[in-house]
Formats: sequence, C-alpha cells, structure tokens
Amino acid sequence: MRGTCPRVSLGRVRGRVHRRVTGRWKFVGRLVGRTDVELRHELFSVRGRSISWLFPLALLAVIAVIDVTTGAFQVISWTVLVPGIAAAICGVWTTAGLGVLAVCVYLLADLVWQDHNHTGLPGLVLVLLGSVIAVVASSVRVRGEERMLHMRDIADTTRRTVLRPIPQGWGGLDHAAVYLAADTEARVGGDFYDIQLGPHGTRVLIGDVQGKGLGAVETASALLGTFRETGYYEADLLTVAERLDQRLLRHRQHTQGLGYSGGDGDRFATAVLVGFSDDLPDAVDAVVFGHEPPLVVGPKGVRRLESEAGLPLGMADIAPSVLPPVCRVTLARDETLLLMTDGVTEARDPEGRFYQPAEDIVRALAVDPDGVVAPQRLVALVRDGTLRHCRGLLVDDTTIFAVRRVVK
Repeated sequence: MRGTCPRVSLGRVRGRVHRRVTGRWKFVGRLVGRTDVELRHELFSVRGRSISWLFPLALLAVIAVIDVTTGAFQVISWTVLVPGIAAAICGVWTTAGLGVLAVCVYLLADLVWQDHNHTGLPGLVLVLLGSVIAVVASSVRVRGEERMLHMRDIADTTRRTVLRPIPQGWGGLDHAAVYLAADTEARVGGDFYDIQLGPHGTRVLIGDVQGKGLGAVETASALLGTFRETGYYEADLLTVAERLDQRLLRHRQHTQGLGYSGGDGDRFATAVLVGFSDDLPDAVDAVVFGHEPPLVVGPKGVRRLESEAGLPLGMADIAPSVLPPVCRVTLARDETLLLMTDGVTEARDPEGRFYQPAEDIVRALAVDPDGVVAPQRLVALVRDGTLRHCRGLLVDDTTIFAVRRVVK
C-alpha cells in the first residue's frame, strides 16, 4: 500500500557565486582514508622511487662541511643524528648503510681533516652505538608497517566484499560514489550502498548502521545481501522494505544468541530505498527509514525528495507493522538523485556550524548548471565541500552516492 506523501520544499539558496573549491581540498580528498605509512611513502617518493635517503645524507654532508670549515664548534659527533633520522623514514638496509657512512665520516673528520682538538673515542662509541640502535629501531618500524599494510589489504578486501564495485551504466543508471572512513586505519565502517538490477526495475539502497566496528560491518553486509536478493525477485518495493526490516531483526537475534556484545542488542540502521522503473520515466518510488531525505539536483536548482520518513530499520519490535510508505515522486531525466549519510550533514566547522551541501551545489549550478548534475562532478563537489568545512576532520564515516538515468 502506498502512502500519501507531504511535499517538502527546500527553496533556493540565494547569494552570489563564490569561488570554486580550491585545489587544496581536492588534494585532501585524495588523501583521506590513507594510512600514515602510505602518506609517508608518497611524501618521500618521486615517480614511484623513494628519495628518503637523501635527507639524512644531506644532513651528514652539512655536518661534515661545518666541522671541516670551522674550528669554533665540535659538531662531528652530531653524525649520530644521521642514522637516527634514517631509522624513522628509511628501510633497514638503507639505515645500516647510512650508519656505516656516518662512522666513516666521523673517523675521517676526527683523524684526518681536523687541526683542532679531537673528540676521540667517546664520540666514536656514541656514533657506533647510535647506528646500531637506529638499525634495530628501523627493523621494528618496518615490521610494524608491514603488519599495518597487511591489515590494510584485509580491510580493503572486506570493503570490496561489502561494497562491491558497480559497473557504469548498471541498471540503466549513471552513478558515482565516494566512501570516506572516519577511522583511517579501519577503512571500512557501517555505511553501505548498492544498485540492484532486476526484472521489476532497478533498485538503489544507501544506509548507515548505528555504531562502529566489525559488528556494524557485519550488519551492513547482512542488509546488502538481503537487498541483492529481494531487490531482484520482489515486484513490490514495499515488500523489499519489509524484508530489509525483518533481516535486521533476525540478524540482531542471531548475534544475541551468540552472546555478542558491543551494542548489537539494540543496533539499527537508517536507509533510503529507491526504485527506478521503465514504466515511470519521470518518477521514482522511494522509502525512507529515518534517513536524511535525498537531494534532487537539476539544471534548474536543488530540492529535497518528497518523502515521508519512517522509523529506522530494526525498530519493528518497538512499533510493529509500522513501515514508512512508498512515495512516488517526480524525478526528471536531467535530474540527479544525491544520497548522503550523516557524515556529510553532521560535519562541523571550528565554530560548530553544520555543513549545508545544498548551498555549495546551488553556487556551482550558477556557474555550470549542466556539468554539476553529472554524478561524478556532484559527488566530488560535496566531498570537497565536506572536507573543506570540517577542515578534513571527519567525525563519522561518510558516503556520498549520486545516481541518475543514463542520458541518451
């Protein structure tokens, strides 16, 4: 049964056109979600080749030149800094080589190049001991990084399993998505999205599982599995919604039976379910489970999708037989549906103000009304705007998902 949906109007956000997002925040957008190890490797690499050894080598050369050219300072013992710095940014063998080089430079400077007082054996022991400690520290660091990268690979595999890649044009939809994990080491959280093609049309789902950690990932995986099956076989979108709600309840009962802790006992999920059909070329069906209503972006402006929000998924035991209605709303072919999780809408600036993506979109539309509605452009615009607003400090996992019918 379809419900009567109230009309929700966003209105136009007025104001003169601001300058576009700077390259700084586009660059930050590419860095978010990467580990410290990856960022350090990129920082000390040129065309894929590491140049980290240049920095300790340059320091060694500076120390040697200062020691040779001046007699006012005995700085040759500072060569102990060279393997110490190498231990932080170089590999084990590079650190060992720079340690040996530091010892050799010390001996040359102390025994051959100097006319003033020698630092002698104590300085040599200091450099030798520092080099040995640096090699050990480098070995510990490299092993830790290898374990971290291995865990990263496992997390990436999990993410690809839960959030499977979606082919372009899948189900007759042009789409783009970006997922930014608030925890850069986790790389995957409770946000989920997918497109399912079937004999009854194409269904789109986006959602956010309450909580974090592996429990949230497991819940998201269970919901996506149900969506991929029922979204294909069920003709009625309301039936798909009911199955999703029941699946979360059964999943919660299962985790409780296993004795899992950590919030699984009351876990819920907000979600938006959208149905595209060839029989409705200028409209879509939508069900909103306590989620932020999607935005509809077109060359003429921005508006909220007309919908009636219901309770989140997993609340049927509190309010049985109460599901949000299926709303049939207008969506023109030149309009793009923008779906976001609360990582976008809850992003705050240093003054505590929430991010308003519609304002950025309206400004961009004033400059390029036809280009902004493309899903790839729209997702990039909101991603950069979110990172700019919160200064790159995400407090929650963030998913931005844009879909529209393929423009022929």
